[in-house]
Amino acid sequence: MKARGSQREAREGDAGVDGLYRLPLEAFTAARNALAKQIPKRAAEIKGLTKPAVAAWAVNQLYWQQRPLYDALVDAAQQLRHAHAAVLGGKTADVRAAGKAHEARVSAALDAALRLLAAGGHAAGDTVRQPLMTTLRALPAGETPGRLTRVLQPGGFESLAGLSIRGVKVPRVAPPPAQAPVRDAPRKKRPAADPKALARAREEVATATRVLKDAQHAAQREEFERARAARDADQAARAVTRSRDALKEAEVALKEAEAEETDSKRKREAGEQRATDASEAADAARTRLAAAQQQLDSLNGKD
Repeated sequence: MKARGSQREAREGDAGVDGLYRLPLEAFTAARNALAKQIPKRAAEIKGLTKPAVAAWAVNQLYWQQRPLYDALVDAAQQLRHAHAAVLGGKTADVRAAGKAHEARVSAALDAALRLLAAGGHAAGDTVRQPLMTTLRALPAGETPGRLTRVLQPGGFESLAGLSIRGVKVPRVAPPPAQAPVRDAPRKKRPAADPKALARAREEVATATRVLKDAQHAAQREEFERARAARDADQAARAVTRSRDALKEAEVALKEAEAEETDSKRKREAGEQRATDASEAADAARTRLAAAQQQLDSLNGKD
């Protein structure tokens, strides 16, 4: 019974931890502390959970909220790795097509993650966009999916460590020097390897390492330039929008001013006409008054 209770608590704790990484980023710390109180036996473990970086949080939301996109990205990354492994193993594989497919998945995942960031109230400037891009490129990672806490960096050639290249194992850090001893497989007896073939294989590993790293650096530079160009384009678009809005406001103000000017002219002309009419009426009244006065004077015997 105790074992079942422990298993149930473990499942509840795992579900609770998953729930932490699905929450809005600003709610993480308070929810983590509350969960630690609910599960005393795992309190220390839970309190030690790290609040994700913004880019990592966005990738987590992609996993929890748009799983098909996330899985498609991981699958494309694995297909690219397999293509590289096949070529390094002397087989035929379309690395270019696999790379394009991976880039398309990265781009789709980036757009979705940016929308999730915006929905969560987070700005997506270069300081977030670039780490987000590198993290998406680095998937799949060794961390538990959906619980990412830090920004990842693409593994580069190291991600192919452990694969055979025409019988030679890819080193995990750097190609071994030419004088390094070659390990023979202890479980099988096989003819001694041709030293020239081994030397060519090592040279191929070193060359492939340099080529891949140069390509990755070039891709990162291009991505940075693309992000900067996108930022400049956004700023220019906002400036155009502001200018258009200002132009529209100016056009409205101009139309209002023109209408007011036309109305003022009409009122002025009407006023001038009324003044002319009044002046003429006054002149006519004066003439009439003079005639009446003259007639009155004549009746009174005045010359």
